[in-house]
Amino acid sequence: MIKSKKDYYYYMQQDKKALGIKKKKPTIFKDEIWRFERLLRKIEYIENVKKHNIINKIILLLCKYKYHRLSIKLGFSIPINAFEHGLSIAHYGTIVVNGNSKIGKNCRIQEGVNIGADKGNSNAPIIGDNVFIGTGAKIIGNIKIANGIAIGANAVVTKSFEEENITIAGVPAKKISEKGSKNYLNKLLKQE
Repeated sequence: MIKSKKDYYYYMQQDKKALGIKKKKPTIFKDEIWRFERLLRKIEYIENVKKHNIINKIILLLCKYKYHRLSIKLGFSIPINAFEHGLSIAHYGTIVVNGNSKIGKNCRIQEGVNIGADKGNSNAPIIGDNVFIGTGAKIIGNIKIANGIAIGANAVVTKSFEEENITIAGVPAKKISEKGSKNYLNKLLKQE
């Protein structure tokens, strides 16, 4: 969670690395996902750190408006403070994340993913660091996913997986290999 201006800049830098972007600023066309992530981090910074005076409230309102419009355009429903630094959203397309979910650093998430609670329960998944979430995966319930796990395309995860650096897939999800997520994440992030 962003708790200072230094954290804000660090999150922005790590998200940029995770997306594999080398330029300084996003372009008007082409960089929608990067702009979305930058807005996400700016809102987190203003909400968590800045004093709530009238000017910051107006800036926050404008940022939330832009964030909402871009969320609808891209098909994302991602609340603030759910993802740690190093977030990499691979493609446009429906991504729904419950507001109570906590996802660790260096997460790569594909389109069509749902991370949520079940049966009206407020407890949502807690996902570790360096996790890859494949296209169409559903991660549901009060569960924990360990560090370094790769979740296969269209997997339905309804139980905890506490063994690190494995690959899970299937309906319901089960361990299928010892490979983990290392081949799916940006190599620049692993050096730290």
